[in-house]
Amino acid sequence: MRPLLRSLAIAILAVALPALAAAQDDDAALKIAEPDFTLVSLPTSLRLPTFGSAFRITHRFQRTLGEGDFGDLAGDLFGLDNGATIGIEYRFGLFKNMQAGFHRSSRAKTFEFFGQYGLLRQASHGLDLSVRAGVEGLDNFQESRTPAITAIVSRTFGEWGAFYVEPMWANNTNPLPSALVDDNDTVTVGLGTRLRVRPTVYIVAEFVPRVSGFDPGVHYGAFAIEKRAGGHAFQLNFSNGFASTPGQIARGGTGRSDWYLGFNISRKFF
Repeated sequence: MRPLLRSLAIAILAVALPALAAAQDDDAALKIAEPDFTLVSLPTSLRLPTFGSAFRITHRFQRTLGEGDFGDLAGDLFGLDNGATIGIEYRFGLFKNMQAGFHRSSRAKTFEFFGQYGLLRQASHGLDLSVRAGVEGLDNFQESRTPAITAIVSRTFGEWGAFYVEPMWANNTNPLPSALVDDNDTVTVGLGTRLRVRPTVYIVAEFVPRVSGFDPGVHYGAFAIEKRAGGHAFQLNFSNGFASTPGQIARGGTGRSDWYLGFNISRKFF
């Protein structure tokens, strides 16, 4: 009887393990712990299936929440009356593990082109590793171009959370002419997490300290609450700046006491 049971268990595992591996390798399947391609502004390791696409809108109201008293803040509807910095992004799955896209921010009319390739998967290596490279330019890509390379190291823990460490190098981050400055590059290490607190509700946080190069003194940070609804993600966030591209993240926040209300809306098409 025991040899029969052992043989049956081996047969079940032989069928189940390849199916489990295939499910983990299916880029079109919902990753509950990693449902979106960004945290607040930092990228995640989420892959796009071939010919799949995704769209995102970022919105940062320009009134700092620390200006004036509560009556002033409420009178401005917590910043909604003071204009906003808006970003629009689209990405497309070119082939397995490879996606590319663009992001356009109204802040200095910044236009970014980027690509991201998934090198390692957590199922086989214990960690997920992706590399993201892009270049952005001001005035609709006509001025002050800033290339950047980011390594995205991540790990998910079941269906309840994901953690990220993201070293990044960005060039031409100093707004002064390169002939007048010593540091025209910035190296940062982004730290981020997304924690699932309800079946479709997440808490998101990110912090990006600079470790070398141009450093204006205020590190970028943000936190948010997020709701997933099918292929949509709706996020209400608070950040100390208007960053939505790597170059903007590298330049940091606007001030130590500045916090701004904002939101992200994303939609998958696959």
